[in-house]
Amino acid sequence: MDPREFQYTFFGLLIVWLCVAGYALSLALRERKLKAELERVRRMVEKN
Repeated sequence: MDPREFQYTFFGLLIVWLCVAGYALSLALRERKLKAELERVRRMVEKN
């Protein structure tokens, strides 16, 4: 096998894993925002 094929495979997999990690990070950030919003709404409801 040509060593370049391994390079392409490596960089292809690297890009895929970076995309997966970025998606997981975006989900974690969204979850944090939603928890904060839920807590804000909970406080508003308890106030009334």
